[in-house]
Amino acid sequence: MSGRGPAQTRPRGVYAITPDEADDSRLLARCEAVLGGGASWLQYRNKAGDTTTRKRQAALLLSLCRRHGVPLIINDDVKLAKAISADGVHLGADDGSISNARRCLGEAAIIGASCYNRLELAERAAAEGASYVAFGAFHPSPTKPNAARATPDLLQGSRQLGLPRVAIGGINADNARPLIDAGADLIAVISAVFDADDPEAATRRLAALF
Repeated sequence: MSGRGPAQTRPRGVYAITPDEADDSRLLARCEAVLGGGASWLQYRNKAGDTTTRKRQAALLLSLCRRHGVPLIINDDVKLAKAISADGVHLGADDGSISNARRCLGEAAIIGASCYNRLELAERAAAEGASYVAFGAFHPSPTKPNAARATPDLLQGSRQLGLPRVAIGGINADNARPLIDAGADLIAVISAVFDADDPEAATRRLAALF
């Protein structure tokens, strides 16, 4: 947050989000492959790990991201992002306010907001100082099978906000093109890359769409 991370320009490409993974070595190996495939951003998300595990894994991933020159975003946890000096945090509807996160993490932090299928949430997030807005799910997702469904017109309709837009939810290399054409700057993926037989190749295929 204090300039030690990669320089920030408008992002574009693959936004990889980690699956729950208890094994540090396996997590690092999978993330190494995804970053090697050209992921632009990495988000650490572990809903199953305890506080100690999450802090340890986040710190390991931060070092990995630094080597690749890629920002590390922490899912939901402002305190963890601050503790390890991550590049930012991603907040859902119940994860606290963007303005509080900004005060805690600083002006340089990347702060993203889940806006689901609601343009008014994106407008509110922009007004509160979000760095990007995320819409989804655009397709059925194994991570969140009951998530609200979004449509590409949200990406088009939020263009006037002037913020990078992230599309998430069941996206893979076969269905991402219409979302990119509609205005998605980043395609957020979990299973499409981390569950692939070859995560590096899967990431590279998605990155090539940009």
